[in-house]
Amino acid sequence: MISRRPFVSAGGELATGMLDLQKDESTGAYIAPLQMKANNGMLLIDDFGRQMISPRDLLNRWIVPLDRRVDFLTLGTGGKFEIPFELQIVFSTNLAPQELADEAFLRRIPNKILVETVDGDTFDAIFALTAAVSEWIVSRVARNSAPGVPAAQSRSSPCFPRDICHAIRAIRIYEHRQPAIAREI
Repeated sequence: MISRRPFVSAGGELATGMLDLQKDESTGAYIAPLQMKANNGMLLIDDFGRQMISPRDLLNRWIVPLDRRVDFLTLGTGGKFEIPFELQIVFSTNLAPQELADEAFLRRIPNKILVETVDGDTFDAIFALTAAVSEWIVSRVARNSAPGVPAAQSRSSPCFPRDICHAIRAIRIYEHRQPAIAREI
């Protein structure tokens, strides 16, 4: 049996209630919040700043856990208890960090990585890897063969290969065709 660290992700659906214990009235059991499910693993907050909870409210909820590595949860009876907050939180966003939080919050997020546009060769390599994950046959990546794909000499977002593969998959399913990208360049 392979043991894997937990990985939990949330995007635009993230709401305040998902960060606290939720009681299942039919069983009387509590459902763990996202951060508890991700303990000892990773929690990805995708498209940060576009959740149902404001970035400020989310960071206010986690300011102590981010700083002290411990969270406090409240039972329906009002009792509180402490749990470890040992997880790697990744915030992914297209927005400027300064638009989402003030300096005090940003200090509690120790690593910030800007992912810039990539050149044509790097784009092709990412595209080939993305297609390979889907077990598609790729004889050679043909960026200019798909509508909307930037020209080879321009710079592109590194997320475009995934978006293009999703579109190809949707077309393949709709047209009942096998997945393959085989046009030579």
